Formats: sequence, C-alpha cells, structure tokens
Amino acid sequence: MDSIIVRGNGPLKGQIPIAGAKNACLTLMPATLLSEEPLTLTNAPRLSDIKTMSQLLSSLGAEVTSLQDGKVLAMSSHDINNHVADYDIVRKMRASNLVLGPMLARLGHAVVSLPGGCAIGARPMDLHIFGLEKLGAEIELKDGYLHAKAPNGLKGAVIELSFASVGATENILMAATLAKGTTVIKNAAREPEIVDLATCLRAMGAQIEGDGTSDITVQGVDRLHGATHPVVTDRIELGTFMLAPAFCGGEVELLGGRMDLVESFVAKLHEAGIDVEETDKGLKVARKNGRVKAVDVTTEPFPGFPTDLQAQFMAMMCTAEGTSVLEEKIFENRFMHAPELVRMGANIEVHGGTATVHGVETLKGAPVMATDLRASVSLILAGLAAEGETVVSRVYHLDRGYERVEEKLSNVGAHIERVSE
Repeated sequence: MDSIIVRGNGPLKGQIPIAGAKNACLTLMPATLLSEEPLTLTNAPRLSDIKTMSQLLSSLGAEVTSLQDGKVLAMSSHDINNHVADYDIVRKMRASNLVLGPMLARLGHAVVSLPGGCAIGARPMDLHIFGLEKLGAEIELKDGYLHAKAPNGLKGAVIELSFASVGATENILMAATLAKGTTVIKNAAREPEIVDLATCLRAMGAQIEGDGTSDITVQGVDRLHGATHPVVTDRIELGTFMLAPAFCGGEVELLGGRMDLVESFVAKLHEAGIDVEETDKGLKVARKNGRVKAVDVTTEPFPGFPTDLQAQFMAMMCTAEGTSVLEEKIFENRFMHAPELVRMGANIEVHGGTATVHGVETLKGAPVMATDLRASVSLILAGLAAEGETVVSRVYHLDRGYERVEEKLSNVGAHIERVSE
C-alpha cells in the first residue's frame, strides 16, 4: 500500500494545471447508456474512479476506449447486453448508481446494487427512487439490489425534491430526457456538474432548460444521438491546489481555473487574507507574509461553500491567527480528518456537526492516516506547512480524486514523494 511523504518547506511558486472534474466526468459517462450512438468526452481526468466507471459500463455491454493518455474517453452503448450493475463494482464508488436512470429510460429495466464509496455518511438513495417512481418506474429493494422497471415507459412529471441532491438531480435529469412529455425538477441541485451534464445532454439532442437554477424543465424526446463534449474544470481540485500557496506562502497560478466555479470559496480566502486574481490562463493565488486569519465556514449546496473543500480549509485554519468554527451541513460524518490533524499538533474540538479550531503557531510532522478522499489531501497540505516530515498512509483514497498530485505539487517546489510499503 502506498504512502505519501511530505516535508515542510518554504514558499511555492509556479503553475499547476487543473484537470477535468471527477464528479462531472462520472456523471457524464453513464449518459452514453441513453443512446446507441457514440459519446466522446474530452478533458477527462485520469483517476481510479474513472477506471471503475469504465469497468461498470463495460460490464453492461458498453464499449469504453481511453485515448490520448486517458484524457479522451470514447464510448459506445449500441449493444447493452446486461442490465445488472453488480455489487463487486458498484461498492467501490457511489457514482455507480447513476446508471440507474439511463438504463430505465432506454431499456425499461435495471438492477443496480446499492452503492459504496467514502465512509462520510449514509447518503441514501431515497430521493433517486422517489424521483424515478414519479416518472412511472416501479422499484423494489431485494438482497441489496434495486430492481427497477418501467413497464409502460417513463412519463414526465413534476418532481419536488426535499433536498437539493446532486446525485438525485442527475439520475432524474438523465431519465427524463427519454420520458414521454414534460418533467419539471423542483429544488434541483445547481452545481456546475449539473450544468455540464445538461450541456452534454443538449448536445445529444435533449431538450433541457433551467439548469443552474432550482427548477429544471425537460421535454422528453424519442431518442438521443452521439456527441463530443469537454468535461468542465474540476472546482474541487482547483480549490485544493489554491490552498497550497495559502498554506506555504508564495504564488501559484492554477491553469484552467475559473472564478465562477469557486466564488464562495474565494470569498473565504479573501477573508483569511489570501490574494486571488484572474489571469489570462486561470487564477493566481498568493500569500505574502504573516499567518492567515481565522475564518468561520458553513458548508452548503452550490453556490455555497463546498463540503468537498471543508477538510482542506480546516487544515489551513489549524495555523490561522484566532479561532474558527466550521459547520458541516451536508454530510454527518465528515470530520474524520480532525484527529489526524490533532496528531500534528492542531487544537480542534468536534461536537456533532461543528468543529472549533484554535489556531496554533505551527504544526509538527507526524505519521497520519487518510480516512477518505478529501481528508487525504488535507493531510498532505498540512504536511507542506508543518515542521519536519509527515507520512500519510492509506492514500489509495487520494487516487480516486486527484490526478498526479505529487507531480503537480513538486513542480511548484513542494517536497513530496510517494513510496510503496
């Protein structure tokens, strides 16, 4: 099992290219199931989760070819010969449940295992099932599998979600593209990944309006055709690497970065005393002298502060001047990185969904263990600003969501290496 060794060092300087969004790509890939014609994705990230989704689609009979060193995915679902998404693949990654809506819409039936992924909360399928049943699906849970069928086809409906769930919005949106009549998704998620999916589906011939707002309207069509679509920039990778110079000082330009993807996050960086400005190539982040200021954060659905950047931001607050309060409102079990940061000398108190961080002068390098994807990178960032050596174990989580993190950080002056145990 691999570990990452990080040694605290001085300011960072240079450029970091930002990959296509993992969460967007994992949503776009199942869209191939909606059409017999090819779907090609460009700007794809090279991650283990993408390989897992490729395996799942291949197991259903789709053809998935990786081109240009993994940056292009060419897919074709002209011959879907299996309608069972098996537990052995689905358990590895929660996004696997996004094959449910497309298979129901095009094939009229699907059997999908309940999903797995990071252990950061229950994240139930209730809203997915609720929305698809509104469209006319019949869904039954048996032996850990959702058995879904639409004997009379899917029909448009008004679906009001009790929570703006990203996954449920995506599953319902894809299913609605081939449903008869009009579907309105109320209280829909507004994330950039939803907009990216809708843009791709429109390129395939879908009729969708309102993506990026709380009400999405879909006029069903008889069939979708092929398309080529670029995956949107990964706003979570962007935010993560924006924090590297914020931790260590210096100046780093994030190539491909877009302010509209991270506005609420940038507002908190400014509040903490970090400079962020737009450039011709992306975003430039700089911290000159002195400690960052303590800032309070509450995670919210987009356009609020992203839950997927909470762990990284908490790590920065560990050496901030003052006391910060971080409130997690999206997932109920997302402070598992806090005890590991405490091992490095942080002063953190966790009570339920709230963490209070009292800033200390500096962190000390220590052996720590990654508990989930975002926690793993937060410990690496903390190690960059700590005194001495930090060894982060169980970094297989990291490869699910960050492309070549050691290479990208090394190129701007970080002392970081991967070792195999």
